[in-house]
Amino acid sequence: MISNQAPQGQVPAAVRAGAGGAAPPAGGGIGSRISGMNVSVLREVALLPVLVLLIVVGTVVSPAFFTVSNFAGIGQQSSALGVVVVGESLILLIGGMDLSLESTFGLAPMVAAWLIVPVAAYGAGTDLSPYLGILVLLAVGAVVGLVNGLLIVKGRLNGFIVTLGMTIVLAGLQNGIVKAQSLFNLPPAFGYLGAASIGQVPVSLIVAVVIFILTGLFLRYHRAGRAIYAVGGNQAAARAAGIKVERVKIGVYVVGSMLAAIGGLMEAGRVSAVTGQQGYGEGIIFSVFAAAVIGGVSLKGGRGNMVGAASGVILLGIVSDILDLAQVSNYWIEAIDGAVILFALFLARVVGGESTAEEG
Repeated sequence: MISNQAPQGQVPAAVRAGAGGAAPPAGGGIGSRISGMNVSVLREVALLPVLVLLIVVGTVVSPAFFTVSNFAGIGQQSSALGVVVVGESLILLIGGMDLSLESTFGLAPMVAAWLIVPVAAYGAGTDLSPYLGILVLLAVGAVVGLVNGLLIVKGRLNGFIVTLGMTIVLAGLQNGIVKAQSLFNLPPAFGYLGAASIGQVPVSLIVAVVIFILTGLFLRYHRAGRAIYAVGGNQAAARAAGIKVERVKIGVYVVGSMLAAIGGLMEAGRVSAVTGQQGYGEGIIFSVFAAAVIGGVSLKGGRGNMVGAASGVILLGIVSDILDLAQVSNYWIEAIDGAVILFALFLARVVGGESTAEEG
């Protein structure tokens, strides 16, 4: 993705800055480097006070909250969302956005399950191997991401409108191919990722943690990861440094959609079914954006990291769990969710100071 022939002097500061996505202050001295490191650390821990406060509240609300089984449940319920948040965060880092991830989250496992289950269970009758079905699921995610990327990058169409239209198209396909029926009796191999546990630790949680860690390391240490920050921070400077901007952006859209497909596979395994409501019908994109943004990923591109994104996912998972344990009426849950998100965003801004502020 990055030309090896670009002179070192032309590499933009955003590329050299690493996973923080922000260039070090001019001067390049030791003090500047320490300052840059402090800002990066501050961004990563900005949500920590909010999480501590929520854990205290949860412990007060119910004695069942602070238990291994409850935290394992939070992890299992949040893992699928977390994987989608990784995908959306990568797209946000290049200065884009993808609303269609929520529909890919539903369509990819629906197509795979449709090819796997028998006709009696509303399948296509192909009786595909569940392992091949997983490959189909990944292929669906890759194709959707590629189409989005080509339309936005090569076609120069508005990313918001393209992915909004794609969201509706995919949701229609998700219901259309099975006539709005839910697919049950999924093979154990297909549902393993979302249903299995090692001891009390859900496999989906382990996989989600690994994805967050690997993505974070990739962004911080790999030249292609640093190129993502450069593209989101300043496309002109990135292009001048020899970075293949269009290739990077299309690649990120493909990877983002494939991660959404994996998240959909996790969710299908967790509930042992693929329903017509999975993804688009549930409106998960709002939670995806909320987790990313309160975790410090900028909607303007070039800033954010996986520690912050993971913190946002954990926060939403804990809030949902506390509301369930407190038996809050469904009529009030959405209002409380929104209020907590706004409060968390404000508190993270106060803790993080200027390092977490959006530019005017």
